[in-house]
Formats: sequence, structure tokens, C-alpha cells
Amino acid sequence: MKPLIEITTVPIQIEMKTTNAKLEYARGTAEMEISREKNGLQIKSRPIKVNIDTFEARNSLSPTLARYLQQSAEKGRQASYEATATYARQGQLLLETQVGEELITQFSEEAMMKDVKTNVGLDFLPKGGAEITWDPGELNIRYEMDKLNIDWRMGTGDFEFTPGDIEFTVTQRPDVVIKYIGGPIYVPPSSDPNYEPVDVTI
Repeated sequence: MKPLIEITTVPIQIEMKTTNAKLEYARGTAEMEISREKNGLQIKSRPIKVNIDTFEARNSLSPTLARYLQQSAEKGRQASYEATATYARQGQLLLETQVGEELITQFSEEAMMKDVKTNVGLDFLPKGGAEITWDPGELNIRYEMDKLNIDWRMGTGDFEFTPGDIEFTVTQRPDVVIKYIGGPIYVPPSSDPNYEPVDVTI
């Protein structure tokens, strides 16, 4: 008698995918920025300055009212000093005079000679010269070179670690296939066209 059932087992199928671990190094970047500051040449010049003061020279020609009053007062004081000295000297001579001396004639001659000396009218104008002063010239030269600025920006290198990976994929699940391979089953069995009675005689 042939078997009626065929049992087939389907095994499980697993696909395994692995990824190796890796360590990557990223190099650092470097950037350079250059900037320039312009300066240049600066020249500052101041010429010589001459100062001419003609105040005294002009006052000797045409004095101001204040200077005229001052000069007149000075002349009056000088004249009083000279007159006082003359009278004192003449008084001293009068005290020491002797019989027969003619002092009056001597005094008259001295007065006349004095008037001749003082009233000549000869004078040099202007009496004072101009006062000249000066401020020295000045020359300043300033030169500054251009400035070159260099700025470096450097990035450090970085390490990147990628861990390993294992991936399991079930491509086919396990299964049991039961297949009936026999012929049809008749109920009752006698309805089978190929039925053969079973001999049960003993």
C-alpha cells in the first residue's frame, strides 16, 4: 500500500550582512586673510617769521601823547637837577670869593656857553632803530610704512568613528508542507469503482 501523505519541510533562510567598523580622519582646513593699512608721507612746513618792532623809532619822530608827557617830565626833572647843581656851585664860589674877582662875568659866560651847547639844534632822528626778532622756521616730515596684517585661521583635524554593523534578514520562513498524495476516499468504501472486498475469512 502506497503512502497517502507526503510531508515536506521548508528550512528557514537567513541573509546576514555585515559592515566593518571604520575610523575616518578629516583634515583641518586653513584660511588666510590679508588686509593692508595705508599710511604715507606727511610734510608740515612753517616758514621763518620776522617780527619788526618800530615803536621806539616812531616815538622818536612823532611821539604819542603819553610818551611826549613822559619825555617833557623827564626833561623838566633833568633841568631842575642841573639848575640846582648850578646854583649850589655858584653859591659855593660866592662864599669863597676874594676881593677883585669878577664872578658875575664868569657866571654870565658859563650861562651863555651852556645855552650855546644846548640850543645848537643838531639831533639824529630817529633816535632808536627798529627792533627785529624772528621765529625760526620749522619742517616736520613724518613717514609711516603701510601695515600688512595677516590673519591665519586653522581648523584642527577631526576623527570620525563608524562602528561595525551586523544585519540579519529572514528571506524565507520555516514551513512544513503536508500533501495528500493518495487517491480519493469513498464513503462508503464500496462505492469505489476499484473496490475489492476484503477477505476476512479465517
